[in-house]
Amino acid sequence: MMKKVTLVALMLMVGIFAAFAQGKAELKFEKTTHDFGTFSEEDPVVTYTFKFTNTGDAPLVIHQAVASCGCTVPTYTQEPIKPGAKGEIKVTYNGAGRFPGQFRKTITIHSNADNDLVRLYIKGDMTPKSLDLKEAIERAEKETEKINVEEKP
Repeated sequence: MMKKVTLVALMLMVGIFAAFAQGKAELKFEKTTHDFGTFSEEDPVVTYTFKFTNTGDAPLVIHQAVASCGCTVPTYTQEPIKPGAKGEIKVTYNGAGRFPGQFRKTITIHSNADNDLVRLYIKGDMTPKSLDLKEAIERAEKETEKINVEEKP
């Protein structure tokens, strides 16, 4: 009976040491926030590539990259990244159909790294399309006609 208890304890200790001896991946980004600055609604698609390194001692696997909005699409390296190797997460913001102005979006990265959840941020300011003076006058006249028609009994 004592031999079985000792054997089980020994196996348990070996298992614990083996678990701690296994390496861990570590996700290290060059930067976690990118500011697109000001760009026009006439060209509403902007892209930035976040670069990272696996600074751990085990292969890094990115399980998922989730954006906070459908207007932001992340694409990332699907293969395991070896220790010391670099990878990229390309983030595209599409402001088409969105109201001009400032925005801030979050991309959440899930991986097998020791820091298994990392958040990246993009921000910027999309300016409205410049209106042609003639087009602005035509719009104003249509609105005026609409108001006048609605006011008549």
